[in-house]
Amino acid sequence: MSNSADSPQAESSPAGPDLGRKRRFRPVRLLTVAVFALAGLIFFMSFDTAKGTNIRTDASLLRLSDLILERSHKNGQLDETNGALRDDVEALAERDDGSTQAEDDKLAALEKSAGTQKLTGRAISVTLNDAPPNATAKLPGYPEPQPDYLVIHQQDLQAVVNALWQGGAKGIEVMDQRLISTSAVRCVGNTLILQGRVYSPPYKITAIGDPETLKQSLADSKAIQNYMVYVNVYGLGWKVDDEGAMTLPGYSGTVDLQYAKPVE
Repeated sequence: MSNSADSPQAESSPAGPDLGRKRRFRPVRLLTVAVFALAGLIFFMSFDTAKGTNIRTDASLLRLSDLILERSHKNGQLDETNGALRDDVEALAERDDGSTQAEDDKLAALEKSAGTQKLTGRAISVTLNDAPPNATAKLPGYPEPQPDYLVIHQQDLQAVVNALWQGGAKGIEVMDQRLISTSAVRCVGNTLILQGRVYSPPYKITAIGDPETLKQSLADSKAIQNYMVYVNVYGLGWKVDDEGAMTLPGYSGTVDLQYAKPVE
């Protein structure tokens, strides 16, 4: 009897344990409902916004590739401006810098060797290009091409540049830029990044020197011999031309060494 009488009292009493338990849970339930309501509102707003914006085709969104090309073009303009200013400074310095003719001749020779001055002479050019995207193996016994087989890689460009230097090249130009001792030929994907500017294939490399010696050095290069297998089997582009007498521009970028520094 006492048990049955105590239970109804406990349920109807304001201080009963069950009612107290309900009061403790009510704020949690309200918070849960609020969270779900907020999530629903965010989802609705995101969906409504997405209906009006196509992130793949919206012209207002600048693609990364466009940004890279824009920056590359700007770097090219800055190089031209820097080169013009350097010519003006050197012209002013030559008026009366207190140096002797022998010192001026020595400085001019050093500048020519460094690649900062124009260079004229007989030249050859080497053009590398990607294979057609639908290329297949042209010779029996070779596997069908993988995507990597059909594009120009950094090692291919470096092989040509190194072979030309070994062949006694007096100066080399890659695309429209003169190489100097600190130039780095680097590829990212199927694009060439050279001294802050971006290029797409075909890639043209021009060298001044004895044409026959330069051609022989290309033929003797083991790396180029390997590249020629892909030329003959999968259709990678390879063309060597005699350019006759031509003038390479001087390097117009900065000659100061740049290196990484820790952030203070």
